[in-house]
Amino acid sequence: MRKLAAGVACAFVVASASAFAQDISFRSPTGNIHCMILSGADIGARCDLLDFAQSYPRPADCDLDWGFAFAVGATGAGQPICAGDTIIDPNAPVLDYGHSVTGNGITCTSARTGVTCVNAKGHGFTVARSTQKAF
Repeated sequence: MRKLAAGVACAFVVASASAFAQDISFRSPTGNIHCMILSGADIGARCDLLDFAQSYPRPADCDLDWGFAFAVGATGAGQPICAGDTIIDPNAPVLDYGHSVTGNGITCTSARTGVTCVNAKGHGFTVARSTQKAF
Protein backbone atom coordinates (compact mmCIF):
# COMPACT_ATOMS: atom_id res chain seq x y z
CA MET A 1 0.00 0.00 0.00
CA ARG A 2 1.25 3.46 -0.83
CA LYS A 3 1.96 5.43 2.36
CA LEU A 4 1.99 9.00 1.02
CA ALA A 5 1.92 10.34 -2.50
CA ALA A 6 4.43 13.12 -3.17
CA GLY A 7 1.75 15.36 -4.65
CA VAL A 8 -0.29 15.21 -1.46
CA ALA A 9 2.72 16.10 0.67
CA CYS A 10 3.46 19.07 -1.56
CA ALA A 11 -0.17 20.23 -1.48
CA PHE A 12 -0.13 20.40 2.31
CA VAL A 13 3.18 22.27 2.37
CA VAL A 14 2.22 24.80 -0.30
CA ALA A 15 -1.35 25.48 0.84
CA SER A 16 -1.94 28.23 3.33
CA ALA A 17 -2.87 27.34 6.88
CA SER A 18 -6.25 29.02 6.46
CA ALA A 19 -7.19 26.56 3.70
CA PHE A 20 -7.30 23.79 6.31
CA ALA A 21 -8.47 25.86 9.30
CA GLN A 22 -11.81 24.07 9.60
CA ASP A 23 -10.65 20.56 8.76
CA ILE A 24 -10.63 18.16 11.72
CA SER A 25 -8.03 15.38 11.82
CA PHE A 26 -7.77 12.58 14.35
CA ARG A 27 -6.53 9.03 14.77
CA SER A 28 -7.76 6.05 16.75
CA PRO A 29 -6.07 5.15 20.05
CA THR A 30 -4.30 2.24 18.32
CA GLY A 31 -3.07 4.50 15.52
CA ASN A 32 -4.47 2.11 12.90
CA ILE A 33 -7.29 4.42 11.75
CA HIS A 34 -6.71 8.02 10.66
CA CYS A 35 -9.62 10.30 9.77
CA MET A 36 -10.33 13.79 8.53
CA ILE A 37 -13.57 15.76 8.42
CA LEU A 38 -13.19 18.17 5.51
CA SER A 39 -14.57 21.66 5.10
CA GLY A 40 -14.93 24.00 2.14
CA ALA A 41 -15.96 22.66 -1.26
CA ASP A 42 -15.11 19.08 -0.26
CA ILE A 43 -17.35 18.73 2.81
CA GLY A 44 -17.21 15.13 3.95
CA ALA A 45 -15.24 12.67 6.04
CA ARG A 46 -12.55 10.17 5.11
CA CYS A 47 -10.83 7.49 7.14
CA ASP A 48 -7.74 5.52 6.11
CA LEU A 49 -6.56 2.27 7.68
CA LEU A 50 -2.93 1.21 8.01
CA ASP A 51 -3.70 -2.48 8.58
CA PHE A 52 -6.94 -4.11 7.47
CA ALA A 53 -8.69 -7.18 6.10
CA GLN A 54 -10.27 -6.03 2.84
CA SER A 55 -14.09 -6.16 2.93
CA TYR A 56 -14.94 -4.98 -0.59
CA PRO A 57 -13.73 -6.39 -3.92
CA ARG A 58 -11.55 -4.09 -6.03
CA PRO A 59 -13.52 -2.58 -8.94
CA ALA A 60 -12.08 -3.18 -12.39
CA ASP A 61 -11.63 0.56 -12.99
CA CYS A 62 -9.47 1.16 -9.88
CA ASP A 63 -5.79 1.35 -10.80
CA LEU A 64 -4.79 2.91 -7.47
CA ASP A 65 -4.81 1.61 -3.90
CA TRP A 66 -8.06 -0.03 -2.79
CA GLY A 67 -9.70 -1.07 0.44
CA PHE A 68 -7.84 1.15 2.90
CA ALA A 69 -9.91 4.35 2.51
CA PHE A 70 -13.60 5.11 3.08
CA ALA A 71 -15.45 8.39 2.60
CA VAL A 72 -18.85 9.98 3.03
CA GLY A 73 -20.08 13.31 1.69
CA ALA A 74 -22.51 15.75 3.26
CA THR A 75 -25.56 13.92 1.88
CA GLY A 76 -24.69 10.73 -0.02
CA ALA A 77 -23.95 7.20 1.10
CA GLY A 78 -20.59 6.16 2.48
CA GLN A 79 -18.27 4.21 0.20
CA PRO A 80 -14.83 2.70 -0.17
CA ILE A 81 -12.67 4.87 -2.42
CA CYS A 82 -9.97 4.20 -4.97
CA ALA A 83 -7.13 6.46 -3.83
CA GLY A 84 -3.55 7.22 -4.71
CA ASP A 85 -3.03 9.38 -1.65
CA THR A 86 -3.54 9.12 2.09
CA ILE A 87 -4.64 11.30 4.99
CA ILE A 88 -2.57 9.33 7.51
CA ASP A 89 -0.95 11.75 9.96
CA PRO A 90 0.97 10.25 12.89
CA ASN A 91 0.79 13.66 14.61
CA ALA A 92 -3.02 13.90 14.51
CA PRO A 93 -4.66 14.01 17.94
CA VAL A 94 -6.12 10.79 19.34
CA LEU A 95 -9.91 10.52 19.56
CA ASP A 96 -10.37 8.31 22.62
CA TYR A 97 -12.84 5.44 22.67
CA GLY A 98 -16.36 6.60 23.48
CA HIS A 99 -15.74 10.11 22.18
CA SER A 100 -17.11 11.85 19.09
CA VAL A 101 -16.17 14.85 17.02
CA THR A 102 -18.55 16.78 14.76
CA GLY A 103 -17.78 19.14 11.93
CA ASN A 104 -19.76 20.39 8.95
CA GLY A 105 -22.73 18.15 9.78
CA ILE A 106 -20.68 14.95 9.99
CA THR A 107 -20.05 13.11 13.26
CA CYS A 108 -17.28 10.57 13.76
CA THR A 109 -17.23 8.34 16.84
CA SER A 110 -14.31 6.27 18.11
CA ALA A 111 -15.05 2.89 19.71
CA ARG A 112 -13.04 -0.21 20.53
CA THR A 113 -14.83 -1.80 17.57
CA GLY A 114 -13.71 0.90 15.09
CA VAL A 115 -14.56 4.40 13.90
CA THR A 116 -17.98 5.35 12.55
CA CYS A 117 -18.62 8.54 10.57
CA VAL A 118 -22.20 9.57 9.76
CA ASN A 119 -23.63 12.54 7.86
CA ALA A 120 -26.86 14.38 8.73
CA LYS A 121 -28.83 12.02 6.44
CA GLY A 122 -27.71 8.96 8.42
CA HIS A 123 -25.31 7.70 5.74
CA GLY A 124 -21.69 6.85 6.44
CA PHE A 125 -19.27 4.06 7.19
CA THR A 126 -17.71 2.05 9.98
CA VAL A 127 -14.08 0.98 9.63
CA ALA A 128 -11.99 -1.39 11.72
CA ARG A 129 -9.00 -3.64 11.16
CA SER A 130 -11.19 -6.73 10.74
CA THR A 131 -14.12 -5.32 8.75
CA GLN A 132 -15.41 -2.22 6.99
CA LYS A 133 -19.00 -1.31 6.17
CA ALA A 134 -20.46 1.54 4.11
CA PHE A 135 -24.11 2.54 4.47
